[in-house]
Amino acid sequence: MKKGFYTIIAAQFISSLADNALLIAAIALLTVIRSPAWITPLLQIFFTVSYVLLAPFVGAFADALQKRHVMFVSNALKAGGCLMMICGVHPMLAYAVVGFGAAAYSPAKYGILTELLPPDKLVQANAWLESATVLSTIVGTMLGGALISNYAVHYVSHAHLPLIHSAADLAMLAVMITYAIAAALNVGIPDTGARYPNRLTEPGKLIGDFANCFNVLWADKLAQIALWVTTLMWGGAVTLQLLVLKWADANLGLTLSKAAVMQGVTGLGIAVGATAAAAWIPLRSSLRVLPVGIITGAVAIAMAFYNKNLFPPGLGFHIGPLSMPIYILLAYPMMILLGALSGFFIVPMNAVLQHRGATLLSAGHSIAVQNFNQNLAVLLMLGLYALLLTAKMPVQWIIVVFGTFITFMMWLAKRRSDANARQVDLRALVE
Repeated sequence: MKKGFYTIIAAQFISSLADNALLIAAIALLTVIRSPAWITPLLQIFFTVSYVLLAPFVGAFADALQKRHVMFVSNALKAGGCLMMICGVHPMLAYAVVGFGAAAYSPAKYGILTELLPPDKLVQANAWLESATVLSTIVGTMLGGALISNYAVHYVSHAHLPLIHSAADLAMLAVMITYAIAAALNVGIPDTGARYPNRLTEPGKLIGDFANCFNVLWADKLAQIALWVTTLMWGGAVTLQLLVLKWADANLGLTLSKAAVMQGVTGLGIAVGATAAAAWIPLRSSLRVLPVGIITGAVAIAMAFYNKNLFPPGLGFHIGPLSMPIYILLAYPMMILLGALSGFFIVPMNAVLQHRGATLLSAGHSIAVQNFNQNLAVLLMLGLYALLLTAKMPVQWIIVVFGTFITFMMWLAKRRSDANARQVDLRALVE
C-alpha cells in the first residue's frame, strides 16, 4: 500500500468510532428528555436526509478540494453537532448537522482510495477500510454503552461538570473530542496529486450532471447490480442497527448500555467477513457473492424468533464471579454470523461499484450517486420502521418484514445479474 493509506485508515477508524458512540449517546439523550419510541428512527432520518438532498453537490465538493481537507471540515462539522447537543439543542436538529458533515465526508473517504491506489488493490483496500470501520463500530458502540452506564451516571452525579447534567451529556463530550482527533489525523493525509475541475462555481449545472451520472450508473450492466445490492444492504443495515437495540430489549431483556455490546458483536462478524472476502474474492469474481445476500436476509428472519423464553430459567454460563444467561451467550454467535455474511457480501460489491464508477465517471461523482441511492433507501426503510412502531407492531414481526423484503430483492438482483451476464461479459468490465 502507498504512503498515506494507513493514515486514511486511522482517520476513518477514529471518525467511525465517534459515529457509533454518537448514536448510542443521542438515543440516551432522547431517553433523558422522554421522547416516544418512534422518535428514534427520526433521529437517523434527520441524519440521513443530508445525504439525499446534498448528493448533487458533495461529489463536486469532494472533487474541487483536496480530499484530506474535505475530511477535516466534515469532522469539524460533526464535532459542532455534538456541541449543539451538549448546549441543549434538540438531538434531531443537532444530528442533522452531524449528517451534513457525514454527507460531505463519504465521497472524500471512498474517492481518495481510487486516487491513491490501482484497481487491483481496491478489494484489499476496501477490506482494510471496512475492517477498520467495523472494529470502530465494535469499540464505538461499546464505548457509547459504557459512557451511559450506571458507572457514568454515578460519576456525573458527583463530578458537577459545567454543561454536563447526565451521562448522555458526558458521552456527547467524549464523542466531540474524538471527532476533533479524527480531524487532526485528516490533516496528516498526504496530497494524492489528483485534481478535478471546480464545478462548485456552476451550481445550476450540478443537478443536471448528477442526474446524468445517476443514469449512467444505473444503465451500466455491471454497475447497476452493484448499486442495486449495496443500496439494499445499506438501507437494511442502518435500519437493523436500530432494530438490534430494540430486539435486544424486547427479546433478551437488555438495557440500552448492554444492547450496545450486542450491536458491537455484529460488527465483529462484519470484520471477519470483510477479511475473508479480501482473501478469497478477486475483483473480477465479485458477483459470485450475490447468493450470500439472499442468505443474509434469511438469517435476519431467523433472528426475529430468537428470545430468552426458548430456554429454561436460570440456565447459563457460570465460572467464579462470571455469569451469563445461556440465551445471551448463544445470541453472540448468531449476531457474528449475521455480520460475517454482510461483510463478506458488501466488500466485493463496494469495490466493483467504486472501480466501475471511477471508470465511467469521476471518483467523487460516483460515490455521490452511490450515497444518494443508499441513503434514499435508508430514509424509506426508517420511515417504514417509524410507521410500524407507531402501529405498535412487535419488534420480531418488524424484523420479519425487513428480512423478507431484503431476501426477495436480493433474489431479484441475482436474476437480473444472470440476465445481464447473458448479454455482456461482466467479468471483463472490472479488468
